[in-house]
Amino acid sequence: MSKADRSNLTWEQWELISDLFPEEKPGGRPRKLALFNVVNAIFYVLCQRCTWRGLPGDFPAWATVYGYFWR
Repeated sequence: MSKADRSNLTWEQWELISDLFPEEKPGGRPRKLALFNVVNAIFYVLCQRCTWRGLPGDFPAWATVYGYFWR
């Protein structure tokens, strides 16, 4: 992800909260996205008050980000 925005987490902030997110399920399909990027995309939508479909292209796909947010 190349978009630098005020809503992005720093790596130090991510290290503080990363344990709150579930690990990959054993035997399941491996994740293709870094949760760091997904969380930054969620923060972008919430802070910029844009629509899910309005996410810039350097974030993961809007439907994927919304799916994580919904869960």
